[in-house]
Parts: sequence; structure tokens; C-alpha cells
Amino acid sequence: MSESAAQPAVTSRSVARGLGTTVLARLGAVVEIVAQPLYVLMFGLAGYGLYAVLWATINLLENIFDLGMTSAMQRTVPQSASDAEAAAALRTAMLFGVGPCLAVAGIIAFFAADLAPLLNVAERDRPLVVPAIQIFVWALPLWAFVEIATSAMRARMVFGAEIRLRIVWEQIMRLVFAGLFFVGGFGLKGLFIAHLCSLAITAILCVRLLSRYYSFGDLRRGGRGSDIERQTFWAGLSILPSNVIARLFGDAPALILNLILPGAAGAAAAGLFTIARKLSSVVQLVRIAFVYVMAPLASSAEREDRAQVADIYAYATRLIAAIALPLAAVLAAGSASLLSLFGGQAQAAQAALIILLFARAAEAVLGISSPVLQVVSAFRHQLTASFFGVGVAVGAGWLIVGHMDALTGVTLATSIGLVVMAGIPTLQLAMNEKLHPFDRQFPVVAIRGMVLTFVAGGAALLADRLPDPIALPLIVIIALASIWAAIRFALPYADRASLGKAGRKLRLIGSEVP
Repeated sequence: MSESAAQPAVTSRSVARGLGTTVLARLGAVVEIVAQPLYVLMFGLAGYGLYAVLWATINLLENIFDLGMTSAMQRTVPQSASDAEAAAALRTAMLFGVGPCLAVAGIIAFFAADLAPLLNVAERDRPLVVPAIQIFVWALPLWAFVEIATSAMRARMVFGAEIRLRIVWEQIMRLVFAGLFFVGGFGLKGLFIAHLCSLAITAILCVRLLSRYYSFGDLRRGGRGSDIERQTFWAGLSILPSNVIARLFGDAPALILNLILPGAAGAAAAGLFTIARKLSSVVQLVRIAFVYVMAPLASSAEREDRAQVADIYAYATRLIAAIALPLAAVLAAGSASLLSLFGGQAQAAQAALIILLFARAAEAVLGISSPVLQVVSAFRHQLTASFFGVGVAVGAGWLIVGHMDALTGVTLATSIGLVVMAGIPTLQLAMNEKLHPFDRQFPVVAIRGMVLTFVAGGAALLADRLPDPIALPLIVIIALASIWAAIRFALPYADRASLGKAGRKLRLIGSEVP
């Protein structure tokens, strides 16, 4: 990348192009959701709960000990002046992101027998806990490597590079390995080994992908504390608290439920929360796809012109609202049918699922401000939302838990904190940077979108009363139709036109004059 190369303007079309491939890449999350009922069927709810608790722990540890390096590259690589600088940023991220995770994995493996009693599991799974920890903890450095490598792709604005990694290898191969180990008589231990196998294959493929977009020759050189290396290190540390707290909202509830409920009840509650979280992640997928695109694009736009940031910020918020709100309403209305995929025990998670769905929708609409804040504001501003959000969640939990069942109470407290944490960056950008996404076009989009949301939710509620084999496909059709209708009738012409060929093929662009 040459310093003198002209930088094209960042527009809504830039967001739409990146979004298309990123949505495909993140469809691995949908494959993961489909796999969860099979894991519950093969290994039981309590066994799945143990797996969910250990994977939640790995995720939390990775977000702490990667030192924020995945987010750091979203800020420094797009603003790097050469391939050598980009390679230096990647080298710094790998050194400070994977190295600590490797050390922590070794320590946990050594002390596995001391840590095992902290987990509540079914009595039949108790002998498995120590070997499960010793095996599964090595997912920590593997996951850190995969996260940093795929983040490096996004930082190069190569948004589709994760597609075959996230769908074919990481998710489908995990399911295939789990099935093979189950048939081979490995039991629950096979699920942990399958997870490691899929991560190892993904990590190997990541190296091949990195070689296409980063100079490995430059990667081997340096390490002498250049400006880009220092910037990457400090950018990671600055965003680390926010990353850790964001991950806490996703994974800590399962750990808390496992700790406060004894024996198999703790494992089952963790499994039920994880089921609700996985299903609600369909809505979260909308926000994540935009976040992946917005962080590097906003960083690039900020380098050229603040007005470009304002334009793509408003555009992304309108498009998210048109997708996330009807999707959440349809899934909430059809929650009983969706949970039936996991067996009769899963119906206990219905209230938690509905709460999480609407919390994720609110987070999606407000939360696009977070990646914008990360790249245009001072580092210290990124901490306010995280600390305030977790404080609200803890306070809400103290008031709520005990007045309802543990699963619903913990989920509600988590969701309140989640929405607060998503909303604060919106206020910060408006007050400190004079940036907000609610331009004169937004009220019309919001009103039309809400009307369509109520209609779609009502239709899904009626479909949910039908037998599951009929209800489930109907709910999927209603969800897709409601998203199409919201984009087609709620968004202004220019927004739909930015979708390009896909918009024309889906008939999202009518004959009206823009």
C-alpha cells in the first residue's frame, strides 16, 4: 500500500459491499445455532451445559489475555502507511495476543484438579471435569490466534475471507467431528476434542490466508518498538476493558448460573441460558456484521473526511433498524416453536430468550456507535460505557435476582446493562464529536419499520400456535418476508440503491424516482 495512493471516498455503498460478504462470513453463527440441538441430543442438557460453561470461560479468558489486540488492528492497520507497517501491527498483535493466552493455558492445565470443584455438574459427569479442563484449555491459544488472524483480514477490508473458515471448517467440521467421536463411544469428552480439532484446522487455514494479505517477510523483521507497534499495543490496552466487559455480558451469566445453582441444576441452567443466547445471536449477527465493516471503514473515513463518517454512521443505523426490529419480533413471537428443537426441557428458557431478543435488537440499533467511537474518539472515552453498563447490570441483578427464577432474573439484569452499554457511546459521539445517526430520514424509517414489526410479530404469533413441523418453516418465512418488507418500504430510495445488484435482484428498488 503506497503512501501516495489516492484513498477513495467511504460511502454507504462501501458499507453495503463489505456487509454482503461479512454477513455470509458470520452465517457460521447460524450453522452453530443449528448444531446446538444436535449437541443437546447427543450429550444431554447437563453435559451440554458443562461444555457451555467451559467454552464461556475460554471466551472470557481470551478477551482478557489477548490484550485487546483484535480491536487494536481495526484502528491501526487501516491507517498504516505501508505493507511493512501493517505487518508490524500484525506481529505486535500476535505476540501480545497469543503469547499470554498460551501461558495462561499452561497454568490452568497444571492446576486443573484444583479448579474442577468450582464447577457444578451432573454427578455422572464429575469424573470428566478434570480431563475436560486439561484438554479444552488449549482452545484458548488456538482461539486467540484465529480471532487475531481473522481480525487482521477485516482490518485489510477483506470482509469475506472468513466465509469458508467460519462456515465450512470451524462450525461444520466441529459438528462432523463431534458426531464421529460420539458414534465412536467417546461420550462428552468427544465434544471437547471435536472443538479442538475444528479450531486447529481453522488456525492452519488462517496462516494461508494471512500470507495473501500481509508480507511474511516484513512480518519476520522489526520488533524494535516502531511507532505502529507502540500504537497497536496501546490501542489494544485502551479497548481491553470494553472488550472484556462486552464479553462478560455474553458469557458471564452462564458462569454465574452454574455457580449459584448446585449440581446438575447449575449445569442445566448454564445450558438453558446458552441456548437462549445462541438463538438471540441471530439478531446479534446483524450488529456484529455492521461492526466488522464499520470499524475499518470509519477509521479510513476519519483519515480523509469526518463528513464521510457521519454519512455511513446514519446509513448503517437506518439499515440495522429495518432488519433487527422485525427479526427480533418474529423470533420472540415464535420462541416456543424454536425452543422445541432443543427438547421439552428447553421451554424453561422462553422468558430468557424473549428478553435477550429485544435487548439484542436495541443493542443493534444503538450499538453501531461503539466501533465509530473506537476509531474517532480519544481512548479514555471508550471506557465509560463499559464500566457504566456493567455497574447497571450488577445493580439490576442485586434488585431483581431473588424475586424471580434465577435464569430469568440473571438474563433480565444482563439485558438491562447490555442496552445501557450500547446507548452510552451514542450519547458520547453526539456530545463530544457532534456525530449522531438520527438525521431527518430516520423518523420516517422508524415509524414505518415499527408498523411492519407489529404486523410481522402478530403473524408469527399465529404461526407459533400451529404444530411445530408447520410452525418452524412458517416462522422462518415470516422473518425473511418482514426484513424484505422493512427494507423495501421503510428505507429511502438511496439506501436501497446502495445495495446494488443484490437490491435489484431482490426487487428492493422500485420504479419510484429517488
